[in-house]
Amino acid sequence: MSDSCKLSICIPTLNRGEFIGETLDAIVPQLTPEVELVIVDGGSTDDTESIVRAHAAHCDRIRYVRRDAADSIPSNEGFDRDCDWAVELARGRHCWLFTDDDLIVPGAIRTVLDDLADGDPDLLVIDAEVRDLALKQVLDGHRLSLSERRDYGPDDRDAFMADAGSSLSFVGTVIIRRASWLERDRASYYGTGFIHVCVIFQPPALSHIRILPLSLVQIRMGNAAWIGRAFEIWMFQWPALIWGFEGYSEDAKAKVRPREPWRQLRSLLVHRAYGSFGRPEYRKHLAHRLGRLARLRVQLMLMVPGRLAHIMTIGALAISPLRRGSFAYNLLVSSRNSNPLSRAIGRLAGQPLPSRPGNH
Repeated sequence: MSDSCKLSICIPTLNRGEFIGETLDAIVPQLTPEVELVIVDGGSTDDTESIVRAHAAHCDRIRYVRRDAADSIPSNEGFDRDCDWAVELARGRHCWLFTDDDLIVPGAIRTVLDDLADGDPDLLVIDAEVRDLALKQVLDGHRLSLSERRDYGPDDRDAFMADAGSSLSFVGTVIIRRASWLERDRASYYGTGFIHVCVIFQPPALSHIRILPLSLVQIRMGNAAWIGRAFEIWMFQWPALIWGFEGYSEDAKAKVRPREPWRQLRSLLVHRAYGSFGRPEYRKHLAHRLGRLARLRVQLMLMVPGRLAHIMTIGALAISPLRRGSFAYNLLVSSRNSNPLSRAIGRLAGQPLPSRPGNH
C-alpha cells in the first residue's frame, strides 16, 4: 500500500452507464494525490466501461478493473463480491465504499480527510440527503438522527447500532479502515447484499467508531437495483441479518428493524401498494409462518387490488406529514401499482414527481 494514499473511494458497478458519468463528475474534481478512485466493473454490457475509461484518460487517480461479462452476477452476490474486491485492490489507509449512481457534495472528500486525521477512527459514518431521481429536489435532508459528532468504543456497540444501524442499509456513507475490513470475514456474507454491514457488526466490535452527521452524499431515490426484491429483503433478509449479530442487545436491534416485520399488517399493506407483495410472496414466505386467524387476515388484505392499495397508502401519507418525502416518492416512482389517481393525490400533497413517472 502506498504511504501517500490516505483514502480510496471504492465503487462496484454494473450497467450504470446512464448514471456513473455524473457520479464521476462529482468525485474527480475533488481527487488529490492522497486520494484514489477504484472502480470494479462486474461485467457491464452497456457503455459503463467507455464512460469510466474516458474519465480515467484525464485522471491518473482512477483505477478501473472489470470482470468478463460471462462472469457477471447481477445480484446481491455480485455487489458483495465486487465491493470486497475493490477494497482488496485499494491502496488507501481508509476506504470509502460508494455507489455508482449517487453524488458527493463539493468539499466532501476534504471534510472526510480532515475528520479521519482527527483520531484516525476504524470506521467513519457520515450522513446523506435523499433526493429525487434527477437529484434536483431534497426529499429527506438527513438519514441520521444525530445533530453532533459522536465517538464510540467497543463498550458502546449497542448505542452505535441504535444510532446508525438503519442508515447503514445504504453503503455510500461508510468509510472504513482497510486493514479492519481485510482482517474480518467477508466471504461468508457474499449474497446478503449488505457485506459492509456484516463487516461492521461482526464480533469483535471495532475499537473506534465515529458518526459525523454531515450530509456529504446525495442519494438518487427511485433507482435501486433491488426494487423487485423489496419484500424479501426488508421483511426477511435485513431483519435476519440484524438480529443474527452476536453481542448486541435486543433493544438495539429492535431500533434498527423489528425481528418479524411481516407480522405487521400495515407493513404488508405498504408492500401490497408497492407491488412487491402478492399471492406468490404470500405462498412462499408467509403461509407456513402464520396461524389460522393471521392467514385469514392476510388473505383478506390480498383481496384489495394493488392499485387501490396504492391509492389508499398515498392518501394516508398525504394527510400525515411525518411520512412524506422519500418514502412517498419511492412509492409513486418505483411502484408497479402507481396510477394517475395516486399520482394526482401525491401532487396535491406537494410530493415531487418526475415529469414522466416510472420512466427514468
